[in-house]
Amino acid sequence: MKFTRRTLLKVTGLSAVAIAILPRMAFAARNSLRTVRTGVQPGNKTRLVIETASRPSYTISYPTNQLVITLANTSANTSLAPAMAAGTLVTAITQAQSGDKLQIIADLSRPINEIPRDNIMLLSPNGDNDYRLVIDFTGATGTATTAASATPAKTTKTTAGRKYVVVIDAGHGGKDPGCIGKGGTQEKTVVLSVAKKLKNQLDAAGFQTYLTRSNDTYLKLAQRAAIGEKKHADLFLSLHANANPSRAMQGFSIYTLSEKASDEEAAKLADAENAADKIDVSGFEQFDKDIRIALSSLQQHAVAEMSVEYANGVASAFKRAKIKQQPGPDVRHAPFAVLRSTVPGALLELGHLSNASEEKLLKSSAHQDKLVAAIVKSVKAYNFDV
Repeated sequence: MKFTRRTLLKVTGLSAVAIAILPRMAFAARNSLRTVRTGVQPGNKTRLVIETASRPSYTISYPTNQLVITLANTSANTSLAPAMAAGTLVTAITQAQSGDKLQIIADLSRPINEIPRDNIMLLSPNGDNDYRLVIDFTGATGTATTAASATPAKTTKTTAGRKYVVVIDAGHGGKDPGCIGKGGTQEKTVVLSVAKKLKNQLDAAGFQTYLTRSNDTYLKLAQRAAIGEKKHADLFLSLHANANPSRAMQGFSIYTLSEKASDEEAAKLADAENAADKIDVSGFEQFDKDIRIALSSLQQHAVAEMSVEYANGVASAFKRAKIKQQPGPDVRHAPFAVLRSTVPGALLELGHLSNASEEKLLKSSAHQDKLVAAIVKSVKAYNFDV
């Protein structure tokens, strides 16, 4: 069995993620199919609802006159009778188990075009309902987009027509400048520039990317994390620039979320980054309440493992690009509020504005391009499908 990233339960907030790194097989948790039903929506749309016990990892393909939803790490429910509404495009629904994948095959009365992203919704548990994958579609008005088979080959950046989603968070912004170098360079300006360049490069590489901010705007940390959840991100990258009492300190450092900081410096950095919310005290109490909701042990370990996997990859990419590293371990851990979500992610300190020579580098377009190229390589190399 494989543990996929999208089987993690979606919650409105969470406690800190444990750092214990166990073998991937230890986190395998078989999802189960609860119900399948169809309905009619305004605009003559057919609605297909697939309900599962855990948040599903899914792909969609379009064989002729069929809609096939493949659920990773999910068991068939042979006793389940689909609830079929009259007046839809769906004429029959069957299940097919292939290893650890379950295919929900909907036979259609006519072809359909590839379903727009906005017509695919993943709803969290509510009342008596578990996780629901809701898909709305209509008959094709032009040439239908079809797939060669119900299980198309995967690529690094897309799976069955779905692009992997990366949310890029440019730290600080607005009334929160972040670190300020001796030459006056502000962290919020540097990281926004890098974030925009990174978005352009990842978009060109075939990923679907979103920025938490695209201008000089102040956002609370909970808002940034919530964007990753709302966009159903596969990866969350928070970009920052560091400062150190020692003007001689240089180099990048990479961090993931943990209950406890891996060292004193990581703890101080987390305190400094988390203090950004205190600039606007209004609503801070609500943020505290949201993040107290605890994840299961399974989720904690799984998100931690996936985050560390990426963090090690980006640290290696930086080093291969000859970007100077801060002395110490490749990856450190601390309770960063911006990383509190069910989305695997890392906080990237791109260098030290407190160091005069590195301040010049960080504000230079050439060095920013070098940083972006290394991050793009790390994202391309990341195994999204495990």
